[in-house]
Amino acid sequence: MKLLAVRRLLRIQRVVIRYQLDELLLELPLPFWLRALSWLLPWRWLPRRPLALSRGARLRLALEDLGPIFIKFGQLLSTRRDLLPPDIADELARLQDQVPPFPEDQAIALIERQLGAPVSQLFARFDSQPLASASVAQVHAAQLKSGEEVVVKVVRPGLKPVIRQDLAWLFLLARIAERASADARRLRPVDVVSDYEKTIFDELDLLREAANASQLRRNFEGSPLLYVPQVYWDLCRHQVLVMERIYGVPVTDLATLADQRTDMKLLAERGVEIFFTQVFRDSFFHADMHPGNIFVSTRTPWSPQYIAIDCGIIGSLTDEDQDYLARNLIAFFKRDYRKVAQLHIDSGWVPADTKVNEFEAAIRTVCEPIFEKPLKDISFGQLLLRLFQTARRFNMEVQPQLVLLQKTLLNIEGLGRQLYPDLDLWSTAQPFLERWMRERVSPLHLLRNLQQQAEQVPHLSQIARDALERLQRPEPPRESDARDQWPLRLLGAALIAAGAVQGLAPLLATWPAWLMVGGGLYLVLRR
Repeated sequence: MKLLAVRRLLRIQRVVIRYQLDELLLELPLPFWLRALSWLLPWRWLPRRPLALSRGARLRLALEDLGPIFIKFGQLLSTRRDLLPPDIADELARLQDQVPPFPEDQAIALIERQLGAPVSQLFARFDSQPLASASVAQVHAAQLKSGEEVVVKVVRPGLKPVIRQDLAWLFLLARIAERASADARRLRPVDVVSDYEKTIFDELDLLREAANASQLRRNFEGSPLLYVPQVYWDLCRHQVLVMERIYGVPVTDLATLADQRTDMKLLAERGVEIFFTQVFRDSFFHADMHPGNIFVSTRTPWSPQYIAIDCGIIGSLTDEDQDYLARNLIAFFKRDYRKVAQLHIDSGWVPADTKVNEFEAAIRTVCEPIFEKPLKDISFGQLLLRLFQTARRFNMEVQPQLVLLQKTLLNIEGLGRQLYPDLDLWSTAQPFLERWMRERVSPLHLLRNLQQQAEQVPHLSQIARDALERLQRPEPPRESDARDQWPLRLLGAALIAAGAVQGLAPLLATWPAWLMVGGGLYLVLRR
């Protein structure tokens, strides 16, 4: 283990002690042996002053001190108010856009270094006080020389070493878990951490975020569902992003949304439609949809439109993944659990020798209770727990390529609970998926696929022609052939000598000697 990773572990330990997070852990219903083990921690025998902070504030401050990976974990938890006490959920919600900013002089220096000019020359106005601050970057308001109002996003300095240290510990824990537990191997924690490593480092590259935002804006150009701000490419670099400033209501500001008479039912339904449109129509979905990144336009509250920012994390699916998910979801909506079981077996997610009838019965037991209920009455936490229990029984593996999709689904559920708890998620999503599946088998779609395949024919024919020509062309003898043969000839000579030593009398008992001589002659005389 590298020294930096060891130092990071000590840093995590100091934060736990400083904010007395072990006391919060002991408030949970822990097993007796784990509660007894906690008394072996040396700092618990030292006198400690009680903190004048609430438990939610202690947890939030600890996550802020530990850096971006822990902050993002807190952001995800903040959307699950069904799993958290209200005081903790309220504090963690501040992690979405109220993380303490880094000094403004560092931000200005980084902008000027990246763009190669003073901010006074780049902008007509630049607000040194940050407009918002999150785990990876902070945002400053500004105005271009041409008059457009923009925001300038700047990456926090010094993040990569901290992230590498955290990831080193995550990889270590994942490897230990895979070696120690068959259940952990089924969950493939090393692959999950590898995917997260790629995701978090991609998020540090603001040029990638700018490209993602441009693509998402193009996908929803003119759509009443979603608006994505314009990117100003001339002022974008790896650590600086300049884009159009938007004016909207935070999606969690329910009081303001109610004051402007927003159609909350339609808003919730459009959120579901946006998600499925991104996943199935575009195969390009915003995978960081926590409330701090989602706003609602104030222009037409009777026909509400979402505004999305922070496109640093984007997910995509292959055609096979799209088709598999759609067929599974439709089968779930129709309660065709046998088809769900068969799809899992056909895809290789469960072993091929799994008994379909038993798997079907297990899925029915888990999923049947959740149908015909509004979202507020469905506990996805309990559902996931029961699904994991079923997965353990049938050796079903977690698919790392779908981790981002699962995370986004959790965010969508959290938003839906806050906007319109009576939303029927199933009846909202089912018509969209059925329409998408019909379009997949429509003559126009099949003709488009045929056209794409036809475009590949010249390329494939050229590859085949080149391969045939290489097979028909005799290979010229290599200069190194003689040099390459001498070890084999030397071995052949040794076999001949060994056979001669053993004796070559014409007797049955001397067949090993004759075999060695024959093999040796072949190696010496072969070309």
